[in-house]
Order: sequence, then structure tokens, then C-alpha cells
Amino acid sequence: MRAGVPGDVAVNRFDVHGDPDPIFFRVTGRTTRPPPASTPATGAARATATRDEEGYLWYRGRADDVFKAAGYRIGPSEIENCLVKHPAVANAAVVPKPDAERGALVKAYVVLAPQALQDRAATRADAGMFDAKLVAELQMHVKGKLAPYEYPKEIEFIEALPMTTTGKVQRRVLRLQEEERARTQAA
Repeated sequence: MRAGVPGDVAVNRFDVHGDPDPIFFRVTGRTTRPPPASTPATGAARATATRDEEGYLWYRGRADDVFKAAGYRIGPSEIENCLVKHPAVANAAVVPKPDAERGALVKAYVVLAPQALQDRAATRADAGMFDAKLVAELQMHVKGKLAPYEYPKEIEFIEALPMTTTGKVQRRVLRLQEEERARTQAA
């Protein structure tokens, strides 16, 4: 993997001397056998990462969540992590929004932090103005920390994100919602 180029994370079952490493194994049915020479570390859900100049891997997300927008590969977890560092954001999820020209746009669903909710409620008459200002602020926040193509072109504020029983965000639900909205608009 070249530095700066996203790729799949895999483990090699051989140690530094080229001997089989007994630590890596796979259990299938009744047999225990070593995996192929290079096996995705996350099993069926492949992980993607970028290697830096020093050889460190930087996690980008699951391969099934990675999408293309305007020709760029987008890993939503990096954008989500950036958004939640803003004081107005309690939680965030990033999904592709279908777009005829670019294939997809980066869209963020944001759950506001309690203080931001109070500020929004205090400006009830100008809630639209509050939202527009916060959208611009969040976009600049992401632009200042990530690549220019990664900032969310659209941000929607919601009360809660769809979650699994184990507390993981269900991006799939939001992605399907965006696809349905696109079909409805096209019809």
C-alpha cells in the first residue's frame, strides 16, 4: 500500500522469519485451520486504511460503508469523527446522497448537543437562520481538518440516529432513506 492511498487492511499469517504464525487461525465447522496467507482482519466486513509516510495505518472505515463522491473515495467514519469534535454536535452519521452529476454527495446527519439545542430553541423565530449558520460553521470545521472533498455538502439535523441494539449507527438505514428520497424526487 502506497502512502496516502486507501486500501484494505489485511493480516499476514507468517512471522518476520517467514514461518507460519500460530496466532492467526480460522475456525470453520469442526476444523481449525490457518487462514490464507493474507486475510482481511475483520472477516466479512473489510476494513480500509491509509498508510502514512512513517508506515502507520490510519483507519478509514469499513469497505461496505466507503462510497465514491465526485470520483473520490469517501470513508464516512473520518468525517463523523471530525464532526463530533465540534461542540454543537452530539453524534453524526455520513452517507452518500445520490446526485446525477457527481454520482453521490457527502451528506451528514447530525444530532445536536444539548447546549446547541437550547440555543436553537431560544432562536425559534429564526431557527432557519440558526440552522443555516450552523451548517456553514460545521462545513468550515470539516474543511479545516480534512481534505476539501470530504466536507458534507448537505447537513440534516435530526433528533436521533438509527442505532443497533449494541449502539452502532445504522448507516444503511440512512443510505436507503436517501435513495428513496432520490427516487421520489425523480418520479
